Amino acid sequence: MSYLLLIVEPADQRAQRPLEDGRAAYDAMVRFAESLKARGVLRAVESLASTDKAVRVQVRGGEPRLVDGPFAEAKEMVGGFFLLDCKSLDEAIAIAAECPAAKWCTIEVRKVAPCYE
Repeated sequence: MSYLLLIVEPADQRAQRPLEDGRAAYDAMVRFAESLKARGVLRAVESLASTDKAVRVQVRGGEPRLVDGPFAEAKEMVGGFFLLDCKSLDEAIAIAAECPAAKWCTIEVRKVAPCYE
């Protein structure tokens, strides 16, 4: 089964962290991804840029509405993700607990499923 680990972090965390600490955190996440790949459970992984470089798109009344980041109402942002192939939700949760980012972020574990489930 496929599970998505969403790395949910405070929106202002990156701006407050010294560059060398940010690079060390990124390196720890790269090592974690490599370990998941070696275990055969990693399907995809990406880090995402901060929301100040993002755009939100909504279509209302047939017209697109764009909102440039940063998003004032957002207290958290998705900083990246791991797409895993696990035998169970318990396995995905155990892997989430191993994630280095769990020390400074929240790891949201979601089963990949159709939107009607």
